[in-house]
Amino acid sequence: MKQTTASAPSFLVIRRDNIGDLVCTTPLIHALREHFPKARVSVLVNSYNRPVVENNPDIDTVYAYMKTKHREAGQGVLGVLWKRLLLMRELRRQRFDYAIIAGAHFLPRALRLARAIKPRHIIGFTEPGKSGVEYIDTGVPYTLPRPLHEAQDIFRLLAPLGIHDEPPAMRVFPSTAVSAQAQQALREKRLAADNVIGVHISARKPLNRWPAENFADLIRRLRQAHGAGFMLFWSPGSASNPRHPGDDEKAQQIMDDLKDVPILAYPTDRLDQLIAGLALCRAVVCSDGGAMHIAAALGKPILCFFGKSDKTRWYPWKAPHVLLQPPSLNVADIGVDEAVRAFGQLLARPTRRNADAGVNQE
Repeated sequence: MKQTTASAPSFLVIRRDNIGDLVCTTPLIHALREHFPKARVSVLVNSYNRPVVENNPDIDTVYAYMKTKHREAGQGVLGVLWKRLLLMRELRRQRFDYAIIAGAHFLPRALRLARAIKPRHIIGFTEPGKSGVEYIDTGVPYTLPRPLHEAQDIFRLLAPLGIHDEPPAMRVFPSTAVSAQAQQALREKRLAADNVIGVHISARKPLNRWPAENFADLIRRLRQAHGAGFMLFWSPGSASNPRHPGDDEKAQQIMDDLKDVPILAYPTDRLDQLIAGLALCRAVVCSDGGAMHIAAALGKPILCFFGKSDKTRWYPWKAPHVLLQPPSLNVADIGVDEAVRAFGQLLARPTRRNADAGVNQE
């Protein structure tokens, strides 16, 4: 039940992980705003993930620090660490009532950040025998009585604040300016925004990578069946780049095979570009990963491919979806015929934002 008291505590939600992890934290942030409408709600994230929480009306202030591995060419480690130190000093001046370490298990690195900020209370998961756990004064024992989605798991951190609800849908909000750029790109390709299917071909895990020829065949067949146009998303760069491998070659192969299909090539150098582009799509085809969780947070119907991923923990939370995971746990073994049938099933699903279509397999 929403609290209606005049209480106005200040919260800092700390989440320093990957894109999907941060997207799965947005239900927790929304619940804080709903239950404490007068509170000051801030978040601390890393610079790479920052667009996930920008433009979110539940958040008063977004603070971001750069991980050393994310620094660009020419940026020294000492400069990155100095800016982080200045940020910590600013956060200490804010005198937060609560720092919430929003991540599963006991997280010592995030705890060090929380301690440096010196909030009045630290909320986080605790585990017996872990060094430093005594600094979490508002602890939640990390036990899993049943398999939980990531959004459900970390939502348990709100129990000390009297919040025991079902986590709401995830929330991500595109930048108005970046959305305008994506819309202009669609217009230049003469693609109708109300009938564009987004296809994201990149995946961090090798077993989540569907072959280029399968994507090309699926796109052609969806074009024939639904008369749709397409946006092709991928992480730019060469696959041979050891530091930041991309899918330029894979995307080029697909585009070469589909010269007669209305398709907008849309590599995303920045996360805000991916969010804005996916927001324009009628439905999305992708593998498990950050793009899938962003699409779910945007309320898009999703056909998702799962390889060696835990579908119980990472399926698209409260978004209509059909999930395909072969017994081999290698998405390369998902056939195009199967994907075409699954996409047809997806379009028959309810499209309301909070629909929870469950998990489909095989």
